[in-house]
Amino acid sequence: MSIRKATLADHPAISKLLEQLGYPGTEAYLSRSLEIMLNQPLSTVLVYEFDGGVAGFIAFDFIPQLTTRGDYARISCFAVDENIRSKGIGNALEEHFTKLATERKCDRIEVHCHLRRVDAHRFYERQGYTESPKYFIKMLPNE
Repeated sequence: MSIRKATLADHPAISKLLEQLGYPGTEAYLSRSLEIMLNQPLSTVLVYEFDGGVAGFIAFDFIPQLTTRGDYARISCFAVDENIRSKGIGNALEEHFTKLATERKCDRIEVHCHLRRVDAHRFYERQGYTESPKYFIKMLPNE
């Protein structure tokens, strides 16, 4: 069991986890998206290895701020294999990420979690997150 930075070779396993979250078809473009993210200095993707495979991952960004002393950290995607949840994998990934955000002097961590993900809401609450109810989104045309 270990946490490490993701590599391009992890994209099939990450795609499988995304499919479990309800995002089918990522295999077609995930390699390119992962490559972009891995080459962004303020973005990171970590994977949790368990029994020789990727059992979970967390993708996040550090975002500099003008209005506060510290940056903030945002989880962009987070998944643990549905077949081995409740074994501490999500907790280990989130705590590792929190340590990195603290070391970077971030003043908060944000995560958007869809209303339908009730189990994820309970997980985040156990990890110390509180709900911030106002969230706006503007969809852009995807050509």
